[in-house]
This record gives sequence, C-alpha cells and structure tokens, in this order.
Amino acid sequence: MIIFQFVQTLHYKHFLTTLEMEIAMGHTEQIRSLGMKVTGPRLKILSLFETHPEEHLSAEDVYRLTLEEDLNIGVATVYRVLAQFEEAGILMRHNFDTGKAVYELDRGNHHDHLVCVRCGKITEFCDDRIEKLQDDVAEEHGYEIIDHAMYLYGTCGECQKSVKKARRK
Repeated sequence: MIIFQFVQTLHYKHFLTTLEMEIAMGHTEQIRSLGMKVTGPRLKILSLFETHPEEHLSAEDVYRLTLEEDLNIGVATVYRVLAQFEEAGILMRHNFDTGKAVYELDRGNHHDHLVCVRCGKITEFCDDRIEKLQDDVAEEHGYEIIDHAMYLYGTCGECQKSVKKARRK
C-alpha cells in the first residue's frame, strides 16, 4: 500500500500494475541506498526484469516492452537506467556474439550460459564439475579465480531439428 501511495504521488501510477508495485516495493530501498531517485521508469524497467526472469533482455527489448504497454519511456532513458542498474549491481550485462548487450537481474548466484548461434536462445546452467575443473586449472597455473564468465556457443535442439528437416526436403 505504501508503494502505491508513493507511486501515485510521483504521478507514475500509470506505469505499474498491482503486481509490479509489489515487486517494486522490494527494490525501492535498494534503489535509494544506491543514491538513486525512485522513479516510475526505473521501477517499471526493474519490474520488466522481475516479470521476465528467464530472459536476457537487450535495451531494444526493454524499450519494445515499454512501447507495447504504451508507456512514455524514451530509448535514451532505457539505456541510461540499464547502465545505472549495471553499475549499481542490480543487473549483469553480457555481450554474447550477437553484437548487442543483454541484461539479466544479478541474483548473486553464479551460472554459465549456452548460446544458440542460429536462433539466439540462451540457456543458463551451473555444473559443479566444470567449476572444480576451472579451480584446478587456475591452481595449477598459480592463479586464484576472482570471477569468470563462460559462454558456450552451439546449436540448440530445436534448431538442430529444423536443420535436419530442411536437409530431408
């Protein structure tokens, strides 16, 4: 209820649904603690990532989603908010071989990515065997791993099926 009144006061009521306001409530203090103002566009963009947890969204995707909801958030605002959220540790940015950056919520859980080179599908995974092997390799070479990102590129099952169908014709 507090967030509803807060958002209403800012005249951003039209930006957020009831579900989005509930989601936003959990982030208002986080946004404030980072020294940022809590604005309708920031809350809306954050709620898009919360309501699309399995997706890696580009700035263009975020802008398109706001247009679909008939929101008046400019593309420059989208790029600025994404950069601010990345810098604040709310979002993680990935630069897969698609040529554009995509973002996901930083939930603090490490995972790696499989990326389909045909359709762009992204599959997240975590494998303890791979993590241990990376630690062993680093140790062999006298390194201590601070952070890493692993992207595996290939063809997803759906694309493999469509290629096989096309070959049969």
